[in-house]
Amino acid sequence: MVKLDQEETEILEAFEAGELQRSADADEVLKRHQEYAAATLRRDARVNVRLTNRDLSRLKKRAMEQGIPYQILASSILHQCVEGALRESS
Repeated sequence: MVKLDQEETEILEAFEAGELQRSADADEVLKRHQEYAAATLRRDARVNVRLTNRDLSRLKKRAMEQGIPYQILASSILHQCVEGALRESS
């Protein structure tokens, strides 16, 4: 179960008590956010990254060890970095 802070708890309690009302533009807001989500999930962006030959060779070797294309491995590493899941080893 996710731990809620005080404000989130108050909102949940108001919702469960039927005290909240739908906003007049709820359908429009929902549609807009669905479009945002769809745009976020599209995989149509390209990024050019310059690597040394040594780094590219090592990346390809590691990808081959994992049985995946090196482009997928690079994408995964970048994704982990932007999500804050990638940690530098000491």
